[in-house]
Amino acid sequence: MYEYFVDYVYAFYYPVLAAIGVPVNLVTIWILSQGRCGLSKCITLYLMAMAVADLLVAITEVILNRSVSFYFPKNSLKTTPGCSTLIVLICAVRDTSVWLTVAFTLDRFIAICCQKLKLRYCVPRTAAVAMTVVTPVFFLKNIPWFFSFEPVYIIDNIPWQCQSKPIFYTSHVWVAYDWLHRILNPFLPFFFILLFNALTVRHILLANKVRKGLLSKQGGEQVDVEMENRRKSMILLFAISGSFIALWMPYVINFLHYRIAKTYYYTDANAPGYILQQMGYLFQLSSCCTNTCIYVVTQAKFREELKKMFRTPCQLFVK
Repeated sequence: MYEYFVDYVYAFYYPVLAAIGVPVNLVTIWILSQGRCGLSKCITLYLMAMAVADLLVAITEVILNRSVSFYFPKNSLKTTPGCSTLIVLICAVRDTSVWLTVAFTLDRFIAICCQKLKLRYCVPRTAAVAMTVVTPVFFLKNIPWFFSFEPVYIIDNIPWQCQSKPIFYTSHVWVAYDWLHRILNPFLPFFFILLFNALTVRHILLANKVRKGLLSKQGGEQVDVEMENRRKSMILLFAISGSFIALWMPYVINFLHYRIAKTYYYTDANAPGYILQQMGYLFQLSSCCTNTCIYVVTQAKFREELKKMFRTPCQLFVK
């Protein structure tokens, strides 16, 4: 049916990803908004913000940029102004989603490792401030992308599709901006997530060793609530962080490949470099669905609320 492997990805994988990503993130937002998952208000705000950002990624990039553009190639989003605006929105939403993950990781690091700072930092107000700052900053940061594209062709004085201007690859200003864009996402997030997680693990191992020593001196088998809470928090933290790093790694490899090899354009859709590029996008976009799966797997109360959500309509139907 389709000539190239990438065509199958656009035709089948992205519509399926959208069909999964949009409803699961909507369900996550609804369940978290009820406040019955046993999570603090601060954690709930971060997770809701991440779910909203992932939902917007699914809408802007998976649905509008990948699926709609593939099945309806003559829609208004394929004009040069339309796709330039869409790319700005995609980059802004994607950056917001990633840096909210970083903010969540920092919050958990402080909550576990910095007990004095925890009382002032790990509060709903801080989460609200983080969301208020991150969103507009990255929308402003991505506006220059609008001016980096030119039309692929012009029909009846209407510019269609987007391609990077030749100066984008040669101008020192544009090259610096491109590197800044990649450093801010995903290189710096990679560094911060790995750093905070390493420090958190070190702190927990030392703290658990001390607590086990104290409990052994007291004698008898005792349930350490503090250690159990830390264990649950760490499962959620590492699951989200590990998923982020794993799914973004092909995207990073592709960026390093095209910058080092200077392969900016591909004429063959079956070229290994082009397939690597598209697989990087595929895995990166798949991250918009993973957080919900992580909540379901790691949080017992979230699973219970999910069951209640689906059980209620069934009970009403039976009655």
